[in-house]
Amino acid sequence: MIQLTFPDNSVREFEAGVSGLDVAGSISKSLQKKSLAMALDGELRDLSDVIEHNAKIELITRDDPRALELIRHDCAHVMAEAVQELWPGTQVTIGPVIENGFYYDFKREEPFTPEDLPVIEKKMRQIIERNAKFTKEIWSRDEAKDYFRQQGEDYKVELVDAIPEGESVKIYRQGDWLDLCRGPHMVSTNQIGSAFKLMKVAGAYWRGDSDNEMLTRIYGTAWANDNDLKAYLHMLEEAEKRDHRKLGREMDLYHFQEEGPGVVFWHHKGWQLFQNLTNYMRRRLADDYQEVNAPQILDKSLWETSGHWEWYHENMFVTETEDERVFAIKPMNCPGHVQIFKHGLKSYRDLPLRMAEFGAVSRYEPSGALHGLMRVRAFTQDDAHVFCTEDQLADECHKINDLILAVYKDFGFEEIVVKLSTRPEKRVGSDEVWDHAEEVMSEVLKQIEERSGGKIKTDILEGEGAFYGPKFEYTLRDAIGREWQCGTTQVDFNLPERFGAFYVDRDGEKKQPVMVHRAICGSLERFLGILIENFAGHFPLWLAPQQYVVAAITSDADDYAAEVHKAMKAAGLRGELDLRNEKINYKVREHSHAKVPVIIAVGKREAEEKTVSIRRLGSRAQTNMTLDEAIQSLSDEAVAPDLKQS
Repeated sequence: MIQLTFPDNSVREFEAGVSGLDVAGSISKSLQKKSLAMALDGELRDLSDVIEHNAKIELITRDDPRALELIRHDCAHVMAEAVQELWPGTQVTIGPVIENGFYYDFKREEPFTPEDLPVIEKKMRQIIERNAKFTKEIWSRDEAKDYFRQQGEDYKVELVDAIPEGESVKIYRQGDWLDLCRGPHMVSTNQIGSAFKLMKVAGAYWRGDSDNEMLTRIYGTAWANDNDLKAYLHMLEEAEKRDHRKLGREMDLYHFQEEGPGVVFWHHKGWQLFQNLTNYMRRRLADDYQEVNAPQILDKSLWETSGHWEWYHENMFVTETEDERVFAIKPMNCPGHVQIFKHGLKSYRDLPLRMAEFGAVSRYEPSGALHGLMRVRAFTQDDAHVFCTEDQLADECHKINDLILAVYKDFGFEEIVVKLSTRPEKRVGSDEVWDHAEEVMSEVLKQIEERSGGKIKTDILEGEGAFYGPKFEYTLRDAIGREWQCGTTQVDFNLPERFGAFYVDRDGEKKQPVMVHRAICGSLERFLGILIENFAGHFPLWLAPQQYVVAAITSDADDYAAEVHKAMKAAGLRGELDLRNEKINYKVREHSHAKVPVIIAVGKREAEEKTVSIRRLGSRAQTNMTLDEAIQSLSDEAVAPDLKQS
């Protein structure tokens, strides 16, 4: 007999060799029908698998978050079967689950087109209705290769060869169709449900290598129910409307061009937006941080000492001078900050020393990975490094956390998840040092959630820390529900030791400082891309690059419009004057399209009465007030949130 422990800590005895399906049936027939798979000691397994030893068991039903991966995985298999039924001779390669969905890569003489997707979807629904059972078989390596070779599935033969020696070759069938797969799967195709949709086709190189053959990739999405699918599709529609690349053009913020791939050409309004963000961040740091600036280009030897030459060389821009010295443009600010710390003797009385830089860094990204402001080759980090003692580490982590959350709140982000990433398998530093750092950061993580009253969610990512130390990652949720990882706090055991950085302790001994890397926005360019999409270009007045436009309704009001514009500028507001010989409705449409927050229309009557007519972005309503009232109202609204608090 074996003992199985259930989530409620109840224990039941079963004969060894019992299947998960039988375990579910022993509890109730309805549970057996609802169960999709099981987790044994936390590992997802087929429900048909037999259980030979004592274990903790969880029966996975459709409302379990882990069910989504199974639904998507099975949906990918059904898509592959549908393709091969519709177009015999098509080769099936790989089809993993990805965020929000799945894909499969196919080899076909004639690539698929978007018009093929509804046809494939229809066939998939037919296959799902057949309710074919998923069954697992273990084949020998030679048996699998011979089978796929006979079927003309050359890519599958290569995949079988890639399976490590000693690992089982698993084959999953669904009716008459089969595929090479690690599993697990649900019980039958019918459990996939109807909440799926094929999204797009794209080209993809075999194994991601441009030297290999081009395949066709079909992407799909699948969800536990139709409401979740509708919500996801609605989010995609919203995301398309909010695309920062589209809004960047409409608002005349920036552009990219071939001569500078991955580098931003900021236009006047975009640069104003960039400066608004930078100035805000500078004010936030003014009381606690020393702002510094490290060189853009440094000798190769420094990057060798820091370890970046070994770990990061392929992502660095490198040049060699006539005297054969090799230099690299900095991809990170941290080595430069260590040099500043080392310049001059430091005492324990100088700690904590907080050093900040809006550092321009350059990193080589493959051209295919570039994506507007979100993924560039040259960007600015709101980077900072704190040098402190071990005793000061917890307090510094709390101070950084409070700063990060305050900044996010000012931008309207209040749904935050803080994740602690712990030691990876490959790392520097002793276990004792890691133990201490993780103990401190675990306690800080616990206090972060407690202090927020549960508003801030926390999580632990086992084994995902940097090689040089554990880290906090801050993930925020935007207006349409997407998550973005931005801020980070990283403890570093590596750089101070590599560079021989030290301070003199109260007992006169040299001690290595703890170095904490800290970023809030991360890349300012990427953070601005997130803000553009979060606000859909409708920036709060304090942040907007252009806060108003004064538009004359008739030429008779040109002089008064100029007077209004001058008064607005004198009050510190940012805007433009539009005296073009165009109808006011045309001007309103054009400036609304450019996402100007406030349109001030003035005509002959307004000029006579010294009033203005104000229309807000996204509203047809007009508000009439005196010029002085308008200036006061807009000036109050344009105060940045950090200044309102002071």
